[in-house]
Amino acid sequence: MSAQHATHANGAHDAHGHDDHHHDAGPHSTFSGYMTGFVLSIILTAIPFWLVMAKVIADRNTAVLVLGGFAVVQILVHMVFFLHMNGKIEGGWTLLSTIFTVVFVAIAIAGTLWVMFHMNANMMPEHPTPTPPTHEAPGHSTP
Repeated sequence: MSAQHATHANGAHDAHGHDDHHHDAGPHSTFSGYMTGFVLSIILTAIPFWLVMAKVIADRNTAVLVLGGFAVVQILVHMVFFLHMNGKIEGGWTLLSTIFTVVFVAIAIAGTLWVMFHMNANMMPEHPTPTPPTHEAPGHSTP
């Protein structure tokens, strides 16, 4: 076996002799990157807190949608700035597996909510309860 084949066999170097271990290490975040994530997290927590405490949004459904939107954005901020998830790490498999997990959980939650919401309509309908007949004793007449 030649030296080049031995290099390929152990998987440490590519065809050009470059070390392959540093490509999947992911981005090394800087202090400014962590501070950006931290400041965004504080903002994305303070705004919904203010919206609820000041009762800015009167409609409950609108409030739930707005607060849910802030929650999703904050999850994305945490994933990007603190978990360093992007399409480059591990050849994109980390991001792909995260997307699959999110889709799977969304389908499971949506299906569960759909079943629970329609459960009452899909259950057996209630039968009207008949009124018990009044029994009169024989020989006694009512005036």
